[in-house]
Amino acid sequence: MATAHTATHSASAHDHHDDHEHHDNFITKYIFTTDHKMIGKQFLVTGIFWAIIGGLLSIIFRLQLGFPDMELYWLKPILGGWIDDAGKLDPNFYLALVTMHGTIMVFFVLTAGLSGTFSNFLIPLQIGARDMASGFMNMLSYWFFFLSGVIMFISLFIETGPASGGWVVYPPLSALEQAMPGSGLGMTLWLVAMTFFIASSLLGGINYITTVINLRTKGMSFSRLPLTIWAFFLTAVIGLLSFPVLFSAALLLVFDRSFGTSFYLSDIYIGGEALPNTGGSPVLYQHLFWFLGHPEVYIVLLPALGITSEIISVNSRKPIFGYKAMIISMLGITILSFIVWAHHMFVSGMNPFLGSIFMFLTLIIAIPSAVKVFNYLTTLWRGNLIFTPGMLFSIGLVSFFISGGLTGIFLGNSAIDIQLHDTYFVVAHFHLVMGSASFFGLMAGVYHWFPKMFGRMMDPRLGYIHFWLTFIGVYMVFFPMHYIGIAGFPRRYYSWTNFEFSNMYTDLNMFVSVAAIITFGAQLIFLFNFFYSMYRGRVASLNPWRSNTLEWTTPLHPQHGNWPGEIPTVYRWPYDYSKPGASEDFIPQTVPLSATPESNLPHEQELVKLEKAIIADEEEVLVANESKES
Repeated sequence: MATAHTATHSASAHDHHDDHEHHDNFITKYIFTTDHKMIGKQFLVTGIFWAIIGGLLSIIFRLQLGFPDMELYWLKPILGGWIDDAGKLDPNFYLALVTMHGTIMVFFVLTAGLSGTFSNFLIPLQIGARDMASGFMNMLSYWFFFLSGVIMFISLFIETGPASGGWVVYPPLSALEQAMPGSGLGMTLWLVAMTFFIASSLLGGINYITTVINLRTKGMSFSRLPLTIWAFFLTAVIGLLSFPVLFSAALLLVFDRSFGTSFYLSDIYIGGEALPNTGGSPVLYQHLFWFLGHPEVYIVLLPALGITSEIISVNSRKPIFGYKAMIISMLGITILSFIVWAHHMFVSGMNPFLGSIFMFLTLIIAIPSAVKVFNYLTTLWRGNLIFTPGMLFSIGLVSFFISGGLTGIFLGNSAIDIQLHDTYFVVAHFHLVMGSASFFGLMAGVYHWFPKMFGRMMDPRLGYIHFWLTFIGVYMVFFPMHYIGIAGFPRRYYSWTNFEFSNMYTDLNMFVSVAAIITFGAQLIFLFNFFYSMYRGRVASLNPWRSNTLEWTTPLHPQHGNWPGEIPTVYRWPYDYSKPGASEDFIPQTVPLSATPESNLPHEQELVKLEKAIIADEEEVLVANESKES
């Protein structure tokens, strides 16, 4: 383990932070702030808002699917003309609901709400930095995200409706304004909003990578980083390499829509009239989109897995099993995520030989994923488990990762995927392994780091109720979808009652819709707990979970700059829990090895001499500085 590292900001820089904090007003402290902690909270609250919107949209179209004969007059004051005179949901608006739900949950909640919150909040605190490498860029990343959200929100209220080509916005449906109402202004606003969102993600990613590489405190080698930081770092790398490809796909789509090009269009007939576009291919768009689309799965999963790694270790009171294997598995996932995108395109008519290559690569990615699951289970095994709400949500993530991942083996096989691709089997798999698992990682992180964010504790009893209702509800929603998907029940259909074979699943669809409504209602418990505890919750102690990482060494309400004095030096890895011979069941990273001779391992005894030399040098520098000041 290396011990010499980039030093953090000097004491003079810290004094500047204190002076800056003293003169902050409401606008510069809470709105246009450059403090990474406040920016993380901004991402979190904005993500919660979008989760409510995305969840409500899903409830509306689940009403249509579960109760196709229901009259929805009571929604007319909200949806206006999208409820017709017969009280039925307009088919075009149904597609818009599906499109906006997917876009909001994947990008605005699971990407920005998860990575934007915890990468911002935890990276400087856990590596020992005063702030992000660029506070101004960090502020811009949030406000680009906010502007993206405003534009997307406005699109919900335009006369022709929001974008309605699916969250993947495949051409030609998304490229021709005359294709359907949602292909007009709604699609234009979708593209503009996503452009700002991509800019936000790139600004954030550059900041995260730069901060982790350059601003680690003394002693914080890469081999001593918490797994959360490894996950955030690799997530930023994936986003930095893949989001520009989505931007290029969107840019070519704008050219086709507005400037008469034919990148994605060829031999199109509308109303019997041939359009002049020739030479393009909609499959090109699929290649570009899914080059981002599959890494996007891990852009939302890796932060959740990193959070889970930390919480499971802390609440098992055990070192994380296979620390290096966990890092290698995340590196493997990062690399493989870029070379499996075409398994989303098995039904696009691709060459079967090419399909077999992507099938092989897709199945290979199951190996690093299985390593992570194995290490989680072995960390839990015979641990002194503490079932906090954060721990329960972390275990729930592992459960979804296993059950959803097993169904991915079916879909990774091209021959089987051709039969299942356009059915609810894919919907169930996707929502379990990516949507629900990542959402549970987000919830686990909120419950675990809420004391550090707001200085108060959330009510654990409400947390337990929230977990069990959500955990059971998710399985009640998505398990039945696997069965109706295998039976051939099609996804994206507004009405399925005209098909005799699907009528037998009327009761099951109704069951899924009721379960979805109950699961959404359970989130209201979390909302109350979150906002009530923010102001009225029990005041937290400095280290309520008895954790080893650096963020718990800051004051209860850390100011801009995080530590009031010198930034602590790191002497050990972050998972020294229940170490044989130790007087406590946790040893923080800031405790020197020389202070714990009774529990040091043989290789750690060798580092004590080097550590003493470093401490002596620090004391000499401190004495010299005091002499100069006097």
